[in-house]
Amino acid sequence: MKSIFCIFTLLSATCISCQAQPSNIPSPEVQIAGAILAAPEEMRENAQVLGFDDKGNLVELRAGSNELVCVADDPNKEGFSTACYHKNMEPFMSRGRALRAEGIDGQDLFDRREQEAKSGQLEMPETPSTLHILTGTEFSEDSMKVVNAYYRYVVYIPFATVESTGLPSKPRAPGEPWIMDPGTHRAHIMISPPKK
Repeated sequence: MKSIFCIFTLLSATCISCQAQPSNIPSPEVQIAGAILAAPEEMRENAQVLGFDDKGNLVELRAGSNELVCVADDPNKEGFSTACYHKNMEPFMSRGRALRAEGIDGQDLFDRREQEAKSGQLEMPETPSTLHILTGTEFSEDSMKVVNAYYRYVVYIPFATVESTGLPSKPRAPGEPWIMDPGTHRAHIMISPPKK
């Protein structure tokens, strides 16, 4: 199963492989069916979906008409991981993909986006914006369900702090919301329900 770090970077759109092996890539229909499972049920039908073409490039598989963008599972990564995020996060997500394609990652990527966000070059959402994350062992094409499914959530509030939110900087109990990267462009509330 993917590590928590890789899952997080996938959700922040900095861990997506753009060179997946074509033989491993599911059909667009299967990718869409898996990707939208991360979204709340009432938002699935009209969400935009990004996934992989037959050359392994990340492309739009389906246009959307609501507020969510869903990203299909990377077939070259172990396990299953998909996410849907508010469209206000697209500049942040797409910038992460672009920097990753240039070979920039980790702290360098964080620092670059931090500087760009503070200078106004990188547009960040002005209101809280949610990311829905679904992981599991695999996606069953027969049942169109995720095996060992686990949902968790991230609410981005750029530059929010412990003081401005009243949230702790680390969880004090399983499933308790907390704020990660407070005071930065990537400040976000982590909500990870206890696993069954």
